Amino acid sequence: MKITAIEAFAAAIPVRPEMAIKSSRVHHRISPFALVRVDTDAGLSGVGEATTMPNWSGETSSTACSIIREILAPALLEQDPLDGVRLDAIMDKAVNHNWFTKAAIEMACWDIRGKAENRPVYELLGGPCRSRTIPARFSMAAYDPATAAVKAVERVGWGFTTIKIKVGTDPEQDIARVRAVREAVGPEIAIMVDANCGWDAQTAIRCCHALEDCNLSLVEQPTPDGDYAALARVRREITPPVMADDMCFDLIHARELIRHQACDVISVYPGKNGGIRKSAEIVQLAAEHGVACSIGSNLEWDVATAAMGHLVIGLENMQVEKFPGDILGPWYHADRIVKQPLLIDRAACTIPNAPGLGIEVDWEKLKRYQT
Repeated sequence: MKITAIEAFAAAIPVRPEMAIKSSRVHHRISPFALVRVDTDAGLSGVGEATTMPNWSGETSSTACSIIREILAPALLEQDPLDGVRLDAIMDKAVNHNWFTKAAIEMACWDIRGKAENRPVYELLGGPCRSRTIPARFSMAAYDPATAAVKAVERVGWGFTTIKIKVGTDPEQDIARVRAVREAVGPEIAIMVDANCGWDAQTAIRCCHALEDCNLSLVEQPTPDGDYAALARVRREITPPVMADDMCFDLIHARELIRHQACDVISVYPGKNGGIRKSAEIVQLAAEHGVACSIGSNLEWDVATAAMGHLVIGLENMQVEKFPGDILGPWYHADRIVKQPLLIDRAACTIPNAPGLGIEVDWEKLKRYQT
């Protein structure tokens, strides 16, 4: 089988106003992403999604489409879409970084492979290791304390048992926000915080100590990108487990996290890691060193969310039961651009038991949102 064409389509879908995410890095009110279609001489096509955010990975939907059209597509024509190792080597040689852009092509090739073998991607990864219905936490913006309390109670009413609160802004407001949520939802609901690199080590330690009576279940990415020693220090000096996210894009980053004993959990997902195969490598490395993994998110649409779900179902060390992840991106958006949207029942997402990713893009509907 050979790749005959790769096309990329930039589009933008608004986030529902009540679901907009505000963190230390971004106010996410619209998702300017890109969809990719890979065609083959066997008549099979696969789809992928680049969930591009410039303040996250330096990519935009425009750069993704340009790189695919001008560099990656010409380099990959006539290649075997089932040879993931070779495809990754070609893309990595042609373009440095640009993880989300490469991931869109890579997940489309997994989609093709699944269709060719008539198996869902999670089976290709060795699964199923768990139910196709994946539990999720709710990620809540850095609201003022009173608003955060009201919204947290509402989310618990929707069925969420884990609330992730964005912090990393003003430390005193961060502490007040978390305290307000704990008081509002009571002691049984799990609360975790995510600073998105917004604290330094000393601030992270001070805030976590101040919140000890709030019984945090997890502290996600409290310190700046690239400072493994800072993250390791926080882990040593606080009680809750520590998750690395914003500083783990590839296998080298994962090795450094492990070498520094900097985290208890690594947040992975195909877009951030450059594809499903590379995510799986990180998950396996982490398993070998007793480090758990969970699923992260960039508010994906259905295609990339499906890829995330297959990763969770296919790999044992994706410990979403203990550390619920973010896998609700399509639900945050004002519209869906696939023919059969993923079933998202607020606190859980169900991945289809169909060949490949199990997602079919509505290409006509996509035209409404193309940019």
